[in-house]
Amino acid sequence: MNNQYANPMLPLNHNIARIKSETKDTFTLELQPSRGVSDFKFAPGQFNMLYIYGVGEIPVSISGDPCCNDKIIHTTRVVGAVTKAMRKLQIGDQLGVRGPFGNPWPLAQAKGKDVVIVAGGIGLAPLRPVVNYIIANRNAFGHVVMLYGTRSPQDVLFSREIQNWRKKHQIETCITVDRAAGDWDGNVGVVTKLVARAPFNPYNAIAMACGPEVMMRFTIQELQKRGIPDDQIYVSTERNMKCGIGLCGHCQFGAEFVCKDGPVFRYDRIAKLYDVWEV
Repeated sequence: MNNQYANPMLPLNHNIARIKSETKDTFTLELQPSRGVSDFKFAPGQFNMLYIYGVGEIPVSISGDPCCNDKIIHTTRVVGAVTKAMRKLQIGDQLGVRGPFGNPWPLAQAKGKDVVIVAGGIGLAPLRPVVNYIIANRNAFGHVVMLYGTRSPQDVLFSREIQNWRKKHQIETCITVDRAAGDWDGNVGVVTKLVARAPFNPYNAIAMACGPEVMMRFTIQELQKRGIPDDQIYVSTERNMKCGIGLCGHCQFGAEFVCKDGPVFRYDRIAKLYDVWEV
């Protein structure tokens, strides 16, 4: 945690420096601290608690570049009261920020291996920093595959970046949509179907998945079929987080706390609980 966040329960004011509409219901906020230059540092997979005064507070994964510490970037979807209020904010308005919190993606362990990234919908946002880190350290990783599924072509996030990942950084990307529309000539169907034919060595690979829980359950099954062991599969499980530091118990997941021990978990650690619906 950064020194500037010495009290983990105290939100610090941040100004909205930039707003970008990604899709009809998804947007990105670029934040800067109201008191000046930021020294914000985070590890890919961590999250912040974002607070709108008079409305409430929610956890949102950090979706920026971990090599850039002069701004904080969050991409989120409008799904509740807080995100609806966030969507109405304008440049110069303020948000309270606590964090970063949580257990990150295992990028140190991934070095020297093939990396399989599987994202569903807004789940690409927490995985975007992983891709940025890999790009900055490209020679440290083997073959990198990014499989991304979303509802429709209009719901694809970071489409220009994805093109750059493929063309400039040797990251094999494959996108599929639930419903084709317009001139879409790509894959149609669930993202889990892409795992079977993805080019990676399962005996020297690590997988990272984030998306709707049903999608991740079937993704895990497909990765297992390819031969990736459970201790090389990682999932992000952002359930019911409230305090961010493991005090309130709201996000307890068996013996684990999602905010403190997650949101990124190695699958073999939570496999028994993950197979129980609505835990």
